[in-house]
Amino acid sequence: MFKTYTFPSVFEGNNTDLKNVSPDLINGLKIFHNGEGYVIGNLALTEGVSPHKNINSAPDELDYQILLKAALLIANQKLGNPITITTGFPFSTFQLNKEKATQLIDGQHTVEYDAATYGGGIKKNVQVEVAGAQVIPEVIGCTIALRKGITKAQGNFFVMSLGYGTLEGLLSTEGGIVQRTSLSTYGLRYAINLLEKELAKEHYLELKTEHQIDAAFQKGVIFLNRKRIDIRSMRDRVLKQYYEDVISPAMRKAFNDNDFMASQIMYLAGGGAIYTALVDCFKEEFRDVLDLEIAHEPQSLASRGYCINSAQLNGGVKSTAVGLDIGNATTVVSIFDDNNTVSETSIPSEY
Repeated sequence: MFKTYTFPSVFEGNNTDLKNVSPDLINGLKIFHNGEGYVIGNLALTEGVSPHKNINSAPDELDYQILLKAALLIANQKLGNPITITTGFPFSTFQLNKEKATQLIDGQHTVEYDAATYGGGIKKNVQVEVAGAQVIPEVIGCTIALRKGITKAQGNFFVMSLGYGTLEGLLSTEGGIVQRTSLSTYGLRYAINLLEKELAKEHYLELKTEHQIDAAFQKGVIFLNRKRIDIRSMRDRVLKQYYEDVISPAMRKAFNDNDFMASQIMYLAGGGAIYTALVDCFKEEFRDVLDLEIAHEPQSLASRGYCINSAQLNGGVKSTAVGLDIGNATTVVSIFDDNNTVSETSIPSEY
């Protein structure tokens, strides 16, 4: 139903000639912005020294604008022009960034990139036409994907989006969301920082950035001073501490007994849903309360919800619809894998 294109949300300035260093565009992203070259995503991790991104960056910041250009390039290469884009922000920053992001994304864009990184020749320009843009809360994107995507979720359900920078959650009903239940708090970065502090007690971390620590966190292994260190048990401990210190208290504050009477299922989405130790904490707390399910391909759920919303903006036409999730850890671009239409569904007017 969907095709998703994912790359790490990191970048670094780089004006050197890089030729034939990647197999394709998505692994060889090098974008020019205001005359300066930047390697992005996997290319930044392989060719860069200190790949980075600010957490929860705003549309007027360099981080967001460079990642946006990379995503626009990918969408244009797959769909051509024009395209319609839906993207999102956490509840905590949504109102602050909604208008700026919409103005930034909507309209004409010139994206200058280096195709030599993957054997595509030389520096090129591509014109990208965004015919419509909408910005919605990230967790709303998740609920749209759950109801209108592969899962076809019915009735009332809780959704928890376990992101890198922010954890989001709420109760969704067939009539809309329950605003009172919306929560937004620290994301997986909290656990990764705990692990970094634990490692620093015994090892020199060689000036690694937190995104490099995150990459090791995902793999369960890190190389320090030419030694392979298994960090899986340490990762499990900090994830449990993160759940006990942050997630569980936030849910106790947001959800009450009446909410649990209204729904018997909770969906987990986002990058945190891939960690068994974290999922087990949810299972332990709610084993006698509700059923727990990991959403289909949880890391791209919000992006797929955005894509469905874009098709709805197009009157149900999928062929120009794009879902864009510029996350703190990964950026996900979603398009439809077919050109049929989707049925109309209402999005709460306040968004």
